[in-house]
Amino acid sequence: VTMPDIDMDFPDDRRDELIQYTIEKYGRDKVAQIITFGTMGARAAIRDAGRALDLPLPEVDRVAKLIPFGPKVKIEEGLQKVPELRAMYESKEEDKSYIKELIDTARSLEGAARHASTHAAGVVIADAPLVNYTPLHRPTKGGAGAITQYTMEALEDIGLLKMDYLGLSTLTIIQRTLDLLQETRGMQLTPHDIPLDDPAIYELLSSGEVTGIFQVESAGMRRVLTSLRPSEFNDIVAVLSLYRPGPMEYIDNYVNRKHGRQEVTYRHPKLEPILKDTYGIIVFQEQVIRIMTDLAGYSAAEADLVRRAVGKKYKSELLKHRSSFVKGAVEHSGLPKAVAEQIFSDIEYFARYGFNKAHGAAYAAITCQTAYLKAKYPVEYMAAMLSVERHNTDKVAVLIAECRRLGIEVLPPDVCHSGLDFTIEGSEGAAIRFGLGAIKNVGEGPIAAILEARQEGGAFKDIDDFCSRVDLSQVNRRALESLIKAGAMDSLGRREQLLAIIDRMIQKSNMEHRVSPQLDMFGLPAFTNSGANVILSTSLPDVPPIPRRELLRWEKELVGLYVSAHPLQQVAANLENTVTAFCGQIDESMANQKVVVAGMVTWVRPHITKNDKPMAFVQLEDLQGSIEIVVFPSVYEGTRELWDTDKILIVKGRVDVRDREPKIICESVQDYVVSELPAEEEQPNGPLHLHITLTRSGDQEQDIQRLGQVHDLLQQYKGKDRFSLYLADERKRVQLDFPNDTTGYCLELEQALVRMLGAGSVRVSQASP
Repeated sequence: VTMPDIDMDFPDDRRDELIQYTIEKYGRDKVAQIITFGTMGARAAIRDAGRALDLPLPEVDRVAKLIPFGPKVKIEEGLQKVPELRAMYESKEEDKSYIKELIDTARSLEGAARHASTHAAGVVIADAPLVNYTPLHRPTKGGAGAITQYTMEALEDIGLLKMDYLGLSTLTIIQRTLDLLQETRGMQLTPHDIPLDDPAIYELLSSGEVTGIFQVESAGMRRVLTSLRPSEFNDIVAVLSLYRPGPMEYIDNYVNRKHGRQEVTYRHPKLEPILKDTYGIIVFQEQVIRIMTDLAGYSAAEADLVRRAVGKKYKSELLKHRSSFVKGAVEHSGLPKAVAEQIFSDIEYFARYGFNKAHGAAYAAITCQTAYLKAKYPVEYMAAMLSVERHNTDKVAVLIAECRRLGIEVLPPDVCHSGLDFTIEGSEGAAIRFGLGAIKNVGEGPIAAILEARQEGGAFKDIDDFCSRVDLSQVNRRALESLIKAGAMDSLGRREQLLAIIDRMIQKSNMEHRVSPQLDMFGLPAFTNSGANVILSTSLPDVPPIPRRELLRWEKELVGLYVSAHPLQQVAANLENTVTAFCGQIDESMANQKVVVAGMVTWVRPHITKNDKPMAFVQLEDLQGSIEIVVFPSVYEGTRELWDTDKILIVKGRVDVRDREPKIICESVQDYVVSELPAEEEQPNGPLHLHITLTRSGDQEQDIQRLGQVHDLLQQYKGKDRFSLYLADERKRVQLDFPNDTTGYCLELEQALVRMLGAGSVRVSQASP
């Protein structure tokens, strides 16, 4: 029997605290983290060998690029699979002889330890000082504690117990949600207070609207949940364990048996009490152990060895255990030999992928806790999630889209209102304010300086007040520029105006916050503070407005998404009759379907095939999401100039889902030429017609309330412009017209609607006569 694998999950922001607690409890000399060695990969070995042999860099790079991609690919595998590489290696040409030496040298380096680092999770605890068992190593950087010089495999061999201290961000999200509930509602809850049988949990999971819910966000898992319609905790434990390679093919059986569409059968009556909860399907490792003990008379320790042998695919041990199980089942339970053979074959198949039920139950509990918090307290939950994920711009964009689907207004970053993290605002707490910490190039130090000044004197009145109260030497120029470009200082002036006076802002702040006067040439204090007397707010320069497209590009670059509008907003109506699918709606169920999508190119990654032909991987983004486009050489050759960042393209292709993440294989592409978007203050002539789309939330009452809020907002802006509201989901779109009501379109109104409903929710056209 081997030592158990003990894995523990902690909030990722408290992992170091737990390691320190372990050190204090058991002694610094008995606790250490574990070393791990980064080894030389195939490509790295070729490049290092090339440097050592002083070979031309382009030639070395050419050889390295012929090695297939993959973390475990060996040079030998490349020689077998890539004819060009093999030909170069075996070439008899005199001027190519160095390539054989290069590859042979690299093969001798391949797999060698290149550098030492600390294992991401492993911690070892001993009964005596660790130096009695293993040499220790102290990392050169920082004041980190000692780590073992033996790897985790060697530590296990000498009998030490390795434990994994894993940082799980979901636990941090749960705790932050509970902290916000105490802050906003005065509720004092712990994770253990969250009921796992609340109907709201299973209603939410059954709906498939599970963005932000632990372990169940993938498109495939959403489909499983909507067909399963889970009604109890055990369903969640089972589905998390089944949704893995191997047992995944039995999900349909599980669903059909749960809902009575398929008969539950057992190979022997003794299996019923063991497999009843999972409708006759072996799902958990614990079930394998019980089958061995109850049917064949194994001890628990012997059964665990079978589980381990199957999981590790030890063939010789499996043959021995098959014979032993069949004999035991015949003698112990009176099973026919053929039935015993069938049961062991089932064990062999399922145990290969079998999940530990204790692990499944622990994760299912977290799934249910996150579902409960999202269902009951969506504003607090989404704010906590946005704060924890604030450095992951792709995730932030998905979460903000979900906020808007739920009817939660997301307010832009603002130095007068934002905190470091995302915060809750509004009289009824129905809005989330962007955190300054989500803006790139703005660290916690600059934010702390701004928040300290605001805490002492309240919101900033104008740019002079800001410069007088915030020490911009602590903010630095790059952070200040990023705050302005991201729109976080729009309440103090237009972006182009503030960027034009950024040097004067820094000068004024420096004069205001000078700690002590400098000495003049005679050694006397120099109290020249002319910079501090400059009034900036009354002398904001009259500079040309920055084009809307440039403002949006800044937002995307610094925040990860378009905050005030979307570049596609102006052309969305023209593309409605062209596209057959939105990028964000394409999933595994659309495999091999032909689609037409339109969107903006957000990145292009050129690639050279093994046949030395150029192709590209491209990300296309529309108002609903983004998807990767694969452009093979046959298409790329004639369209290379089109694949450029920020271009709007119409792509026809086929949906490919081989790697689980849907992609589009491009068959043709065309450029969508759009005129430059107008600057902020440019307005069309004549009455306008606003087309405003609200995405259905699934809650009819909430949708009616949101329609009322949008209508009230439109009525606050007086003018002669007409408007229509559209309530839409994937299946239908309902138009609501208000012939007797008008509004007054302006940039401020558009931005308010975008904050409430999301980028792409507003389209403006000329009103028909």
